[in-house]
Amino acid sequence: MDLIKTVEIFTDGACSGNPGPGGYGVVLRYGKTEKELSGGDANTTNNRMELLGVITALEALKEPCQVVLTTDSRYVVDSVTKGWVYSWKKKNWIKSDKKPALNVDLWERLLPLLEKHKVTFNWVKGHAGHPENERCDRLAVEQRDIYSK
Repeated sequence: MDLIKTVEIFTDGACSGNPGPGGYGVVLRYGKTEKELSGGDANTTNNRMELLGVITALEALKEPCQVVLTTDSRYVVDSVTKGWVYSWKKKNWIKSDKKPALNVDLWERLLPLLEKHKVTFNWVKGHAGHPENERCDRLAVEQRDIYSK
């Protein structure tokens, strides 16, 4: 019987202005092996960078995994764990307040990944000394600064 791998993922996003230049940082950990990923955009929002960090991390996994995903993004955690994103999709990306959902392109990339992997979301307070969150923040800020130029 094949055992499914358990992977820890830590993500963060950063943005100057909203919209403005932004970046995301990711740390993937499987056992003692770690990998960092990061990227950004010259004209984006904080929520897009938070989402893109999660998507990039999950897309990097080569097979279905058990994932413990730690992020400081309430937007990402609540949208998934409270079922909002599934409701928006069912209503053609219209939220309960009748306004269009934002970042539909990214949610449509994320949802299949959440079906492929068994993801447990873990929210942490940002800028509160969580070592991996601080590391992801540094990666995100480096990317934001590159895209600020």
